[in-house]
Amino acid sequence: MSPPYVSKRLIGSGGAATLSIVSDVDVAVLAVDGCFDSGLSAVVDVLATANALRGEVSAPPTAFTVTIVGLKKHVRTGNGLTVNPVLARKMAQFPDLLVTPALGVKTPKEIVDTVRGHAALDFIRDSHVNGTELAGACTGTFFLAESGVLDGRLATTSWWLGPAFRSQYPAVLLDATRIIARDDRITTAGAAFAHIDLALSIVQRHSPSLADLTARYLVIGDHPSQAAFAMPTLLARTDPTMAEFEQWVRQRLSEPLQIAAAARDLGISERTLQRTTASVVGMSPLHFIQQVRLDEATFLLRDTSMSATAIAAAVGYRNAGTLRALVRKRRNSTLGALRAGRPSVRL
Repeated sequence: MSPPYVSKRLIGSGGAATLSIVSDVDVAVLAVDGCFDSGLSAVVDVLATANALRGEVSAPPTAFTVTIVGLKKHVRTGNGLTVNPVLARKMAQFPDLLVTPALGVKTPKEIVDTVRGHAALDFIRDSHVNGTELAGACTGTFFLAESGVLDGRLATTSWWLGPAFRSQYPAVLLDATRIIARDDRITTAGAAFAHIDLALSIVQRHSPSLADLTARYLVIGDHPSQAAFAMPTLLARTDPTMAEFEQWVRQRLSEPLQIAAAARDLGISERTLQRTTASVVGMSPLHFIQQVRLDEATFLLRDTSMSATAIAAAVGYRNAGTLRALVRKRRNSTLGALRAGRPSVRL
């Protein structure tokens, strides 16, 4: 199998391309003002660890050459640290892979306001047009979406940013339950510390055995979905109709719930309710009800001594077996594992 990365078009070459296989994988990590400190460093550190461990695997792969690049000489991170990146305009050629880490801002409006019209968008577009693979994590995925390269492609982002992302970029096929999503030459990752998962996915494409060794060396666990961490209440608060629906569900958790009854009580049609849940939280009304029930069941498991049977009844299921099956399917976990977890906070 040939290496997954090849050298790209020279910057300023007028379209002349170099397509030979390069000795190292040239990774550029983009640093912009306000970037998330640990997101930037996590990508660099994981790739540096993979480089250090290359000799421990059979048929060692080529190394990663990692460069922090920027659009100006001095960049201040979200926590005020100064980074002196290599200027993108002075790079001899486009990198094999360009990574856009997260921003250190916390609200959807701040994120959208920051990426809209950002000078980095042209560099992202030009790099991709000239053969560079792209990757982004958490709020960094907004740079990719704003540049237009994600239109029509599968992507993920931090679960709590799903409603804002869908509203702003409806052409993107968002699945916010995923930790990692890859479509064509673009890889996106979920919440802030999914930068580590993103970096490991880069190593994995280069060498699965090296990725496994790196993950074990850094004691990085496997969590293939963000669904277990999503809080339905927080997602629902982004839309008035969803907030009313979420409250309606919580007031009747122990009862059999019908979508038609919910729509009638909210004064809207079933189709409107289905359309709203799809656009705001990316799921059907039934799936959302299951999420709320699982959220409450998790709280009761961790913060009460109620039996599994009693908890199942409290959240609307006839027996603990049904709840166990749903936890396995939606949380990739067990009732015992949830009960052993840290105390949850119900918003």
